[in-house]
Amino acid sequence: MTGSGLPFPILQALVGDEEVGAFFSNEAELAAMLRVEVALAEAEAELGLIGEDAADRIASACKGFVPDWNALAKGLAQDGVAVPEFVRQLRRAVGEPHDKAVHLGATSQDIVDTALILRLKDLAAVFSRRIETLIDALQRLGERDGSIALMAHTRMQRALPFTAADKIKTWIQPLERHAETLRELLPRLLVIQLGGPVGTRAELRDHGDAVADSMAERLGLGFAPAWHAQRDRIGEFGAWLSLLSGTLGKFGQDLALMAQNEVGEVALPGGGGSSAMAHKSNPVQAEVLVALARFNVGLVGILHQGLVHENERSGTAWTLEWLVLPQMAVAAGAGLAKAHALAEGMRFVASAPPERKA
Repeated sequence: MTGSGLPFPILQALVGDEEVGAFFSNEAELAAMLRVEVALAEAEAELGLIGEDAADRIASACKGFVPDWNALAKGLAQDGVAVPEFVRQLRRAVGEPHDKAVHLGATSQDIVDTALILRLKDLAAVFSRRIETLIDALQRLGERDGSIALMAHTRMQRALPFTAADKIKTWIQPLERHAETLRELLPRLLVIQLGGPVGTRAELRDHGDAVADSMAERLGLGFAPAWHAQRDRIGEFGAWLSLLSGTLGKFGQDLALMAQNEVGEVALPGGGGSSAMAHKSNPVQAEVLVALARFNVGLVGILHQGLVHENERSGTAWTLEWLVLPQMAVAAGAGLAKAHALAEGMRFVASAPPERKA
């Protein structure tokens, strides 16, 4: 089962995101795995591979399934994946004579990967909505403060005068591109995984493609050949998360610089205090955007190690994905939430005119 969010619970108050983290909880993963098993059984019944009564019994058992979490954890520790123990428990819940119809022709990776894609579909909708909301907040900020005169800086030095509207455009435009990129990559990402033991679907007796197509339709996903060892879909989504975090980090870095006492071009909401200097108002939320950006830059390199997926399945590369992808998603989600709060609460302050040399 995948992990949930970032480590160290108290740190969640600073860098966590409960809504995004919930997609990677044990409960969310189990619910998605059950959906996949139901779709598999119903597709196989439709094609005559199992009986309709077996599919009905599997669906009923999945609806009321209560796992033995301790046994699942032990199974994961032993097998490297929770599905073998999950299937044993589900078969017991289904009971004879239909227990052998559970998981027919599938392998652990089919269930885990498809369950992940189901959750990424809902997660992508959250990201899309948040990006749209952030763009809207920045546009409203521009409508209110856009005419305020600022000083542009190049290479950390005063350059030429421009306006707040000019600055805001540099924050909005990449967000618009990220939203477009997400729409473009989702048809490649949100696809069924069904390959059987070695990715050939041979165990489904020449009905493999038809079963996969039926499953995809039932789950609201696209059809694709088995992609067990082809991890570019996950890598591409991780790269998108890192790029999004980087854009939010640039926003945070700009705000932290502009909020310096010596510059004073923005006033930020909710400044952080100091234990030693009561007069300080630290740009904590802007700083966190930078930290989250750098965090995801590091993690995407680890995630892309999963592209080196040996032969037809890799326990090593697969486990790396479970470790890294949830953390990247939570970091990107936290960044969007913090950036929106900053955009809603900040205000621009006109720059002082540059000093003239005598």
